[in-house]
Formats: sequence, structure tokens, C-alpha cells
Amino acid sequence: MKSVVIHAEGSVRVEERPVPQIQAADDVLVRVVCSGLCGSDIPRIFAKGAHYYPITLGHEFSGYVEACGSGVSDLTAGDAVACVPLLPCFSCPECEKGYYSLCKQYQFVGSRSEGGNAEYIVVNRANLFRLPAEMSIEDGAFIEPITVGLHAFHLASGCEGKNVIVVGAGTIGLLAMQCALALGAKSVTAIDINDDKLALAKTLGASCVFNSKAMSAEEISAHLNDYRFEQLVLETAGAPQTVSLAIDIAGPRAKVALVGTLHHDLNLSPATFGKILRKELTIFGSWMNYSSPWPGEEWETAARLLSEKKLKLEPLIAHVGNSESFAQAVQALNGSPMQGKIMLRLA
Repeated sequence: MKSVVIHAEGSVRVEERPVPQIQAADDVLVRVVCSGLCGSDIPRIFAKGAHYYPITLGHEFSGYVEACGSGVSDLTAGDAVACVPLLPCFSCPECEKGYYSLCKQYQFVGSRSEGGNAEYIVVNRANLFRLPAEMSIEDGAFIEPITVGLHAFHLASGCEGKNVIVVGAGTIGLLAMQCALALGAKSVTAIDINDDKLALAKTLGASCVFNSKAMSAEEISAHLNDYRFEQLVLETAGAPQTVSLAIDIAGPRAKVALVGTLHHDLNLSPATFGKILRKELTIFGSWMNYSSPWPGEEWETAARLLSEKKLKLEPLIAHVGNSESFAQAVQALNGSPMQGKIMLRLA
């Protein structure tokens, strides 16, 4: 089978690999149809950030069940599925409480084991989410990134009736923004430094958009004055300045969800720290995308919104191609962030 393989020197190659075989009773062989590159994969490719090399990445994928181990009775050949990449231990105290994202003994498809950027993959039954019949197989590859924002909503007790502000209009931010609109948010605001992304956010339904490179935090806050109560702010960019911005613009008693992953030190000025106290902000972290019962309501909600055609995915995609085309598009990044989703289409 063809597999897009990453080597330690930042080389992205299409190689012939043997089709993986079912080894355990709870294994499932999946024929991959569609797989997406995640922003977290870029350091694995270009900054020696993978757990081992060579490795086939890919944790955002969908496909069809090809065969099941003897212990799997609820899936059959031909079933459409999406990857649930985390495999928690299910037995530690965190898992027993349903805090699966916090399991310290987990495995992860496409990071700690081979991923879905290949024609076939074998995963544990717990790593698969059955897709509704009315949902397209290609859309299944977007369920995992959609659930990232939905997990923050889950931790914030929902977004219905709230003024949602998304700081960072990348793929995760634009998906979260669309989910908020579909789930009854009172308003949705997008903030970024890229006018093209902000224009896209506007076409996808944002109530307001602001360029934080062109406007100060004080100016943005002034424009948001009518939306200052019942705020839920999602920081999805993962940069020190956007974390500070999220705090600076938050309204009274707002909830601020930190979703983006930082790669540089965060230093808050005394004035920004003071705003946490003076505005009585609730700041919380949101890690991965799972809840109880496994894999969580986030996954059910994502599948429902996609089945109901509430989310527009095509405008978020920059490239779709076969193994060779996908590998070339990934290699061309050379470590830079994606400007739209890069997708592998295998069938």
C-alpha cells in the first residue's frame, strides 16, 4: 500500500508499505478514504517533534471498515468510520472520572503509533467513531478538529445565548465559530491579523470581525461594548500576544478558554493580570476533545452538525490530492503554518 512517510530530516516521501494485519481481538482494519494534516503535525515533520522516525502521521481521517478482530461485534465490513485518535487506558483515576483527555497512560494514533496518511490502518475499536448514514465520508475527516472547539464549549457549559469571541481565525477557530452559530450563540466575533481569514469568517456568519494588528485591544473592546456580558472567549491561535489579547478584550465575568498550544514563554503585564482580577474572569484550559461516555458528546454533536449541513468545510480547504500531491503540498510548507487545510484523498 502507499503510505506518506516522514523521515527525521524533514523529508516527506510516498513509500510502499505492507498492508497492516489484525493482531488482536479488538483490532479493526480500515481502508482510509480521506485524511487531513493537523497543525500539530508540522513540528513532527519539520522540527524533529515526532516520537520516532520514520513515521506515518495522520490522526484526522475517515474511511471504511475492511475487517474486524474476533472481539469486535458492533462494526462490520463497509461501515463508515472516523478516527478517534486518543486511546486512554480507561483504568486510571482520571479515566474512571471520564477525564479521558487527562489520562497520562494514553496512546495516540498518528503520533505514538502509525497514522492514517496511508491506504490502510489497523486501530483499536475504541479509536473509531461510526459515521451517520446521511453524512459524507469525506466530512468524517473533519470530525476530530471540529471537536476541539466543541470540547471548550463542553467545559464552559455550552455556548447557547452567549457572545462568543474567537481569537485566531485558523481552521480550528473557524470551525468553532461555525459550531457556536449552529448551537445558538447570541453573537460570534472573529479576531485575527489576516484580512483574508477575517473576510472568510464574515462570509461564514461572524457577527463582527476585527484585525488585531490594525486595532488596539482598547479599540476592539469599545466595539464589543454591546456584547460585553455573557461572553465566552476562545483563544485558538496559541501565541503569547493572543492570550494577552483574549484577557484584555474579555468582558465582565467572561469565561476565557485557552485552546491554542503555546510554543513561547507567556509573560502577562501587571495591567493585563489586573484585568483578570478586576473583571472577575474565569480562565480555563481546554485539552484535546473527549468526555464521558466515550468518546464524548463533542463527537456526537460534530456528527450531527455535519449531517445537518450546518458547517461549511470547503472554504477551509487549501489543497486536496492523492498521496504524491499531498506529500508535495506538505513538503512545500517547509515548517510554515498552513493557510488552509491540506487533505489527502485516497479513493
